[in-house]
Amino acid sequence: MKIPFDFVLDYLYPLDVEIKSMFGVSTLYVNHKIVLALRDKPQASESNGIWIATSKDHHESLRKDLPSITSIPILGDGVTGWQMLSSADDNFEEQTIKICEMIKNNDPRIGKIPKPKKKKNIK
Repeated sequence: MKIPFDFVLDYLYPLDVEIKSMFGVSTLYVNHKIVLALRDKPQASESNGIWIATSKDHHESLRKDLPSITSIPILGDGVTGWQMLSSADDNFEEQTIKICEMIKNNDPRIGKIPKPKKKKNIK
């Protein structure tokens, strides 16, 4: 699997990062929590970058530390639990390093425990 912005893995070292594919993006898990999604696609390129798994409650405080983050255009107009750092941002790598440091320091504002998958009924 080709991972966009794979330099993120270097910045997350030495954490044990699990990589999965979800909805066409590469998702990164640390300690069973989804922390980031990495997207770089030709369609809807305004949504390319690093998606941060968080909650609405943390958006304001995260923006104080990461002023370039925004809502994700491809997810619609409403506020979601995700924020993104656009790959087109002038401070992309600098802000990426900061995000990774926050994850390494167990910042409680980043990361979600995914809901368990529903079991399929087999008849």
